Amino acid sequence: MLKGRSLGRAIVLQTLFEIDTEGAWKENPDEVLMRNFAEFAGEEKLLPFIKTLLDLIIAKRSDLDKIIEKAAPQWPIDRIAIVDRNILRIGLAELLFSGEDNNVPPKVAINEAIELAKKFGAEKSPKFINGVLGAVYKEMGEPGKDDRNEAVKDEEVIAALCYAKDGDEFYLALVHDIFGYWTLVKGVQKEAETDEETLERKVKEEIGLDILEVEEELGRSSYKANNKEGLRVKRNVKYYLVKVPFEDLKLKSDGGLDDAKWFRLADVRDLRFYDDLLDIISNAINILLNK
Repeated sequence: MLKGRSLGRAIVLQTLFEIDTEGAWKENPDEVLMRNFAEFAGEEKLLPFIKTLLDLIIAKRSDLDKIIEKAAPQWPIDRIAIVDRNILRIGLAELLFSGEDNNVPPKVAINEAIELAKKFGAEKSPKFINGVLGAVYKEMGEPGKDDRNEAVKDEEVIAALCYAKDGDEFYLALVHDIFGYWTLVKGVQKEAETDEETLERKVKEEIGLDILEVEEELGRSSYKANNKEGLRVKRNVKYYLVKVPFEDLKLKSDGGLDDAKWFRLADVRDLRFYDDLLDIISNAINILLNK
C-alpha cells in the first residue's frame, strides 16, 4: 500500500493522467488534484509537496517533453503510453528541476518513478522508465539548469572499441543507447584499478565477453555530467582498441542501453554516432584495415 510521498506521487500521476487525457492543461488542475486527493485519502501534510510537484510539472511540461523526446527519439511524446509519459514527467521533474524545499536524491527520484510504473504501468513500463531516466541523468547532466555549477571533481572513464575477426572480415561490437546513438562500452575507473582492469570489467558486464587483448589507445575526450551521488563531475575518457572473441553479445539488462550488435566495417559508416566518437571510430577502422 502506498503511503507518504509515494502516495503523493500517485495522486499527482492520477491528476496528470486525467488532465492529459482530456487535454485540460490550461483549465483547473487544482480541482482535479483535490478530488483525487480526497479519493486517495491523502494526508494534509502531503498537500504542499503534491501541489508543488504538480505545479512544477505543468510549468515545465514543454521542457520535460523535449528531454523525453531526446531520450527516446523512436517514441514521439504522443506515442508513449499516457501513464508512462506522465511517470516520466514526474521522475524528470524531481530529478532535474526540484528546488531545495522538495529536493529529491537522484536514486530516489528514479526508484520512485519505477515503482509507479510497476503499480500503474504495463509489463514493460518499469524497464522503459528506468532506461530513460537513467540515461538522461547519466548523459545529459541537469538540462534546464545553468552552468554556474562547475565540476567538483574529475572522473576517469575508460572506453573499449571492441573488435573481432571472423574469416577475412573484421567486425565491431557496438552498444545502442536510448538516445538513438551507437556507442562504445565504457565505465568509470575504480580507485587503484588499471585501464586494463576497467576494460575487462566493463566489457564483461555490458556485453558478456572476455578480452583477448588490449591493443592501442585511440584517443581522448572529456565532458561534464552528474555522477550517481548527484555531484557535477568532469569525465575524462580514454578510448582503447580491444580484441574480443566473435561470440554472441549479452547486453547488460539495466541502464541506458537497449541493444548490442556486431557490425562489419563497411556497415559502420551508416550508423548514428555522437560527434566526439567519429574520429575514434575512423581511427580504429584505419588501423584494422591496415592489419
